[in-house]
Amino acid sequence: MTEEPRPDAVLPADRGRARLPDRTGTVVRDGVPLAWEVYGEGHVTVLLLPTWSLVTSRAWKAQVPYLARHYRVVTFDGRGSGRSGKPSGAAAYADREYAADAVAVLDDTGTDAAVLVALSCGAAWAVHVAARHPERVRGIFAIGASCGLAVAQPERERYAWHLRHDTDRGWAKYNKWHWLEGGLDDFRGFFFDRMFHEAHSTKQIEDCLDWSSTIEPQVLADTRAGGLGLDGAVAEPLEPLCAQVRCPVTVLHGREDRIRSAKVGERLAELTGGDLVLVEGGGHGLPAREPVLVNTLIRGFVDRVCPPAPVVRTKVRAPRRGRRVLYLSSPIGLGHAYRDVAISAELRKLRPDVEVDWLTQDPVTRVLAGAGERVHPASAWLANESGHLEAEAGEHDLHAFQAVRRMDEILVNNFMVFDEVVRERHYDLVVGDEAWDVDHFLHENPERKHFLFAWLTDFVGSLPMPEGGAAEARLTADYNAEMIEHRARYPWVRDRSVFVGNPDDVVADDFGPGLPSIRAWTAEEFDFAGYVAGSPPPSSTARAALRRSLGYRPEHRVCVVTVGGSGVGAPLLRRVLDAVPLARRVDPSLRFLVVCGPRIDPASLPRRTGVRVRGYVPRLAEHLAACDLAVVQGGLTTCMELAAAHTPFVYVPLRRHFEQNLHVRHRLDRYDAGRHLAYDEASDPDLLAEVLLSTLAEGSSARPVETDGAARAAAMLAELF
Repeated sequence: MTEEPRPDAVLPADRGRARLPDRTGTVVRDGVPLAWEVYGEGHVTVLLLPTWSLVTSRAWKAQVPYLARHYRVVTFDGRGSGRSGKPSGAAAYADREYAADAVAVLDDTGTDAAVLVALSCGAAWAVHVAARHPERVRGIFAIGASCGLAVAQPERERYAWHLRHDTDRGWAKYNKWHWLEGGLDDFRGFFFDRMFHEAHSTKQIEDCLDWSSTIEPQVLADTRAGGLGLDGAVAEPLEPLCAQVRCPVTVLHGREDRIRSAKVGERLAELTGGDLVLVEGGGHGLPAREPVLVNTLIRGFVDRVCPPAPVVRTKVRAPRRGRRVLYLSSPIGLGHAYRDVAISAELRKLRPDVEVDWLTQDPVTRVLAGAGERVHPASAWLANESGHLEAEAGEHDLHAFQAVRRMDEILVNNFMVFDEVVRERHYDLVVGDEAWDVDHFLHENPERKHFLFAWLTDFVGSLPMPEGGAAEARLTADYNAEMIEHRARYPWVRDRSVFVGNPDDVVADDFGPGLPSIRAWTAEEFDFAGYVAGSPPPSSTARAALRRSLGYRPEHRVCVVTVGGSGVGAPLLRRVLDAVPLARRVDPSLRFLVVCGPRIDPASLPRRTGVRVRGYVPRLAEHLAACDLAVVQGGLTTCMELAAAHTPFVYVPLRRHFEQNLHVRHRLDRYDAGRHLAYDEASDPDLLAEVLLSTLAEGSSARPVETDGAARAAAMLAELF
């Protein structure tokens, strides 16, 4: 065994992962290295077998984090894929070899026995292991079985895999010669389109194209020849082996599987005496396309064949329960935290008996701690969304739409945490402030809703950035269409949709070609609370007292520079610091408070005369209300707090961030608030210093911002009780 230490830094390949392995290693069997990973711990081990070597073990990305919270999970790249070896010749890829690899990985990871979970080709290998090594297998959960059982599929069988054909249409692409003679990419596109035939599967297809992008045509040809018993390989009949399986078996298959007919799954269940679960409308890629369903079914199966230890639970009769709220506050920036604390405070005024638990993560938890709120302990299980966005960001550059798309594994994990929390304890109301995971997966799995659900957001609709071209426009339209379809099909999933703003704050764009106007659709779907301020702006008298309490000297003009709760804004802080000496040369009374937030190390920034650098500042809202000038990113909450306080400010949106550049800028233009500055312009210290001085001199002409938004939003929530 060769065990490899995990690197401290997040590697590019690890971005977007909800959980990294606890151990990694490589075992060599018959000269072939097999790269494995181990997650979690427990008395039960789940071995997620490799599938066809066209893709890597990352195909299990939606299952690993959830299962690893309950069991010890082992994965490995099958021979021919990923970090494992790629031997030559079809004989090296016979089913017997993959099964022997699984046993070698069990041995190398110190696993006596495991529950085997298999996808597609892996179902045959699970049967081989269970038949030949029954003491090592506690159960088989097979998904979308694609194995050598006698089930006719005329569409596929029309074109023999090993013969040349005079066409490359349809299943003729599934052909050795087509792959070897330049058609592999053509086949990959065809195959994954059929694997994920369900609407709105662009991300699943994109993932599989990525995972399969490095496989060599000859290696792929060898893998299929090995399974078919061609080119010197021997294919063993599976039926006799199925008869030898003695462990519990469950087979899960999509009724509309366009890779392998559901009849294959039915036959496997029949031959092994296993249970059969058929998914109406489901295709071949169920683990990726229906992760909540697959995760819960796998856990149910594992707990049935390996019963967990008894637990003691206390349930409270309904008449004895107080009113309970579970509040989900998005950790992407601190703005959600400030407004959600204000809303919860107003809700308690209306319903003093309400108990509020918060399911959220850093940096929101820091705000909640300061407010004396109760954070649910399961928050520790959430995968960090802010950290993911920081890993996605460049220099003041965050492609927000694509970053969220690539956060899908994290969102699945976080929904599964939420789902367990609301099943363990009853909550009357769940409030989701841009809790995208919960809203999406409740619409995908509406049967899991057993509580009132209120949705809050300050923007609606994904918009393409111009540099993304037609491809990005198609993707954003597809995401918007899915949301519109969700709401039309299951309007009762949300008991209230609250827009943090007013109707005219919504952009006038369409959701996409052939889709409705965003403003018109939002007006029909949402109630409007107006802007929700974390705290009302002070009067002129109170502002003077506030400045004194914050330590501002009367002769100083104070500029606050802040970039929110993520670590994305460090480059902007450095550019402002470069402009500080130039601005202070013109106006020596200027003093700067640079707020790094909770995720930027103040020691990483250069020191300048007249500048205080601080990390997390709990009273940041008071500084924004009391200062003479501010420089910020394009986050809505910070900008609107400044507008409400009539504080002059310069905002520099992150490049390619559609919300900051389109939604937020639209609202700020409507309020005549702030001065927009592109990041490229801020690269010139002289220009930036000039903009700071002129903005300070001009003052604020922002329109009044309502201050009762928190009370209005709380009243909308209270009505649900």
